[in-house]
Amino acid sequence: NMQLLKGLDAAKDQSYFLHAVPRAQFARVKFPLGDFHKAEVREFARRGGLPTFDKPDSTGICFIGERPFREFLAQWLPTQPGRMETPEGEVVGEHVGLTFYTLGQRGGLEIGGRAGHSEQPWFVAAKDARRNVLVVVQGHDHPALLSRALETESAHWLIDTPPPTLRCGVKVRYRQADQPAEVTRLPNGALRIDFDEPQRAVTPGQFAVLYDGERCLGGAVISRNSAT
Repeated sequence: NMQLLKGLDAAKDQSYFLHAVPRAQFARVKFPLGDFHKAEVREFARRGGLPTFDKPDSTGICFIGERPFREFLAQWLPTQPGRMETPEGEVVGEHVGLTFYTLGQRGGLEIGGRAGHSEQPWFVAAKDARRNVLVVVQGHDHPALLSRALETESAHWLIDTPPPTLRCGVKVRYRQADQPAEVTRLPNGALRIDFDEPQRAVTPGQFAVLYDGERCLGGAVISRNSAT
């Protein structure tokens, strides 16, 4: 009975992404580094004479090289400037295009000080594509950044008979600790996930991946989040 388990090195575990691989393709797959920490792998590489044994870890979108992310995207995506607004509709700045921002983002907003507002940092809370408006709030844990629940697209399972409901751990981003939640299968194959504790910056388009301890149960693409 095939199972996908987390790697020994939690900082480098790839099961969050591998959950989407069809089960049959795991039958002839081995993960020779799964039982080692990155420091051990670097030592193997050093002893083996590999010149990259001490190369720094890649971060972000590693294949584009060392260049600003927004600058890279601007080569391929049209810019559609619009307003930055608070949830109450107050205009506090201008964005360069909704595609250049992620939910929960702090850096790069360039709002600065605004009359009548505190000096707390601003964060992206939502994208209003219909009006081309970026909704921003102040404070890392502003209620607009928190979600109690989410729904997904059709789920991909790595277990034979998923129950109608189950308690398990859920990750909504890579390297996040498992978050206790109740998962309900919907008639169309999608999932509703209700968290024990509110989750910050749940982002449609990212994966929600399910775990029972070390075992990855499957996952799905997040379609929408909800405060309730």
